Amino acid sequence: MLENTLPQLEQLIEQIIDKNTQLKNQIAELEQQKSLLVDENEMLQLEALEGEEKQKQTSNVLTSLLDKLQSVEELS
Repeated sequence: MLENTLPQLEQLIEQIIDKNTQLKNQIAELEQQKSLLVDENEMLQLEALEGEEKQKQTSNVLTSLLDKLQSVEELS
């Protein structure tokens, strides 16, 4: 029985080591993907903030133009 058990144990240990190596590689890949996604998310947030700022500026310009038009109309 011991003659059968030892090779089985060696095989199981080898399989566990292989699986552990695969999981470590998978973790490294996922950490790299996470890092890229964090960078992309930060960039998208900055773009959104810039877009909001441009929208506010455009709204202010349009409001100013509308006020000027209304002033001219009132004078006429």
